[in-house]
Amino acid sequence: MAAVSVHKFSDSITCHAWSPDQSMIALCPNNSEVHIYRLSEEEKWERTHVLQKHDQIVSGIDWSSRSNKIVTVSHDRNSYVWNHETTEWVPTLVILRLNRAALCVQWSPKENKFAVGSGAKTVCVCYYEQENNWWVSKLIRKRHDSSVTSVAWHPNNIFLATTSTDGKCRVFSTFIKGVDTRDAGAGAGAPSDSKFGEQIIQLDLSFCWAFGVKWSPSGNTLAYVGHNSMIYFVDEVGPSPSAQTVAFRDLPLRDVLYISERVIIGVGFDCNPMVFVADERGLWGFLRFLGERKAAASSAKSGSQFSEAFGKFYGQSKYGISNDSDQPSRLRGGIHENCINCIVALSKLGDSTVTRFSTSGLDGRVVIWDLQNQEDLSEYL
Repeated sequence: MAAVSVHKFSDSITCHAWSPDQSMIALCPNNSEVHIYRLSEEEKWERTHVLQKHDQIVSGIDWSSRSNKIVTVSHDRNSYVWNHETTEWVPTLVILRLNRAALCVQWSPKENKFAVGSGAKTVCVCYYEQENNWWVSKLIRKRHDSSVTSVAWHPNNIFLATTSTDGKCRVFSTFIKGVDTRDAGAGAGAPSDSKFGEQIIQLDLSFCWAFGVKWSPSGNTLAYVGHNSMIYFVDEVGPSPSAQTVAFRDLPLRDVLYISERVIIGVGFDCNPMVFVADERGLWGFLRFLGERKAAASSAKSGSQFSEAFGKFYGQSKYGISNDSDQPSRLRGGIHENCINCIVALSKLGDSTVTRFSTSGLDGRVVIWDLQNQEDLSEYL
């Protein structure tokens, strides 16, 4: 079994992030607070801090691996950067200038910037001003036609990929003078030659909501998912990209995570991580579910047609049960019992391959997965 530990923290979890040494976890229990837990010597999770500054649901958390800072965003249109001073976490307000909810956030690889996606059709790229001792933002406006659902930084610390409910995936330049440095040895067309907010490419592969964009460890491949049960892979992002589309018969995904250049994990409404791999030719395909599926007990023969139909409909809506009436239905989920909305890598700084990661969902559970002993995945890692 790939799942090595399961922890129940609350009734529902919106998002979570890990400390650099992975001894602490910060999560939002579907409210305006951020709870920080520490693993005790007795191998039990103890709540040590509660961050209370937001007024509405916290929609995004990211914990920097170098500077040990936590950034949070919320539906209240605000963002805070939390610094650990002595025994307390001290917040610093970030000036986002948004008129709609902030939906997602991620630190850049060098951690001198972070990006915030919002329901205002804009992306805020935030950086620290030493003179004024605050975090300010530059906005990428008039590029998206709807809410920005996810952001992902390229390893070069300049390119930023976004997905939106307008169905498109876009890549922008976020070069900020005084924050980023130009590459002296790079020729024309280098990332540092582009201007802030310049759109590098727009991908129109999906005709529905788009979520969960990620770059591969090398930055050569871009992957994102659509609400139509498809996952899209784009190689050679630039003027002439090559794209692949993988359709699957299960429920849609919400987020993805690259394990290596040839393995990606998708999580979403099926309540069970899905493994996609690329063969020697670079063609992607669905391999298997990562967790074991539970078998649902067959329904009783007795009862009215209405009660039978209602029970079937309720099971489908809550657990994603198959509607095949000839055979007993199967539950989609395994360890998680509701939609998985967050997946986070558990790796050290500089690792190109991830073997451990965690997932959290609307069931309030955080599950840690380990792929080290999965024999069918060893050739892809």
